[in-house]
Amino acid sequence: MIRRVWMSSFILFAVMCFSGMAEAGLSVIGTVTYNGNSYNLIHEDDQNLIWLDYTYRMGGDWESYYKWASGLNASGVLTYKLNPGIIVTWEGDWRLPDTLDGARRWGYDGTTTAGFNITSSEMGHLFYKSLGNQGRYDAEGNPGPGWGADAAWGLMHKGPFINLYPETYWSNTEYSVYKEQAWAFCFNSGSQTNNTFKHLGTRYIGLAVRPGRVVSVSVLTR
Repeated sequence: MIRRVWMSSFILFAVMCFSGMAEAGLSVIGTVTYNGNSYNLIHEDDQNLIWLDYTYRMGGDWESYYKWASGLNASGVLTYKLNPGIIVTWEGDWRLPDTLDGARRWGYDGTTTAGFNITSSEMGHLFYKSLGNQGRYDAEGNPGPGWGADAAWGLMHKGPFINLYPETYWSNTEYSVYKEQAWAFCFNSGSQTNNTFKHLGTRYIGLAVRPGRVVSVSVLTR
């Protein structure tokens, strides 16, 4: 007996932005199980990054957080469950977010290495561009809207994040001019700084990110 099986597969769409958070460039593409709990994976298409919606707040210096983020790559630490039709091409490992390094220059217009309105770092881009928040000072150095108790600046918009807090997060990047310091970003004020020592009791917190390209594919078979 000769059996013929005909199958036609039609790719209806392959896009980098998805419904829901498409305008902000942020989409939940699945979950991971970590320490027995489930956390969202959030794709940021502007930077081709995938954020783990979990904040590590156990305390410790920069090296402790650096090791925590890299430790997420060990076998069995994370269990992935992507949404149906989601394909991820990973382009790197889990780590703390990167910052563009350089000699410290403070400013407000986003062109400096430290200060406000900086979008060249991964956390700065997330805060200002993808989430659409405003810093404590605008590009001219004027106080943000609603200065005071009813301030309308800071982490007002969290998008699909549940576990992102208005606190200061460690960057993956050491300060090349002075290795005892590392870059950090404050999700409360929107400021970026390197004026923080890695080993002198600073207790910032940690957020993990991983480079990756995401495609959503719907396949019809018959």
